[in-house]
Amino acid sequence: MSDAETVIRAYEDGPLLVRGDFELLDEQGNRIDPQRGTIALCRCDRSAQKPFCDGSHALVRRGKAARAARA
Repeated sequence: MSDAETVIRAYEDGPLLVRGDFELLDEQGNRIDPQRGTIALCRCDRSAQKPFCDGSHALVRRGKAARAARA
């Protein structure tokens, strides 16, 4: 790892965006290659690409908005 600053930003109803120098490990401690320097980590638990975000949270948000509009 280098001395690059790591920044983690949480987006409301969205992923954790991780930028900078980081190491990503699975539950057994095995390294996961992020294949890039900026990644989005899923927080909604609906992603088909866990631990990475695939945008599934947007579908949930749209569903909530549609239900609220019908109420």
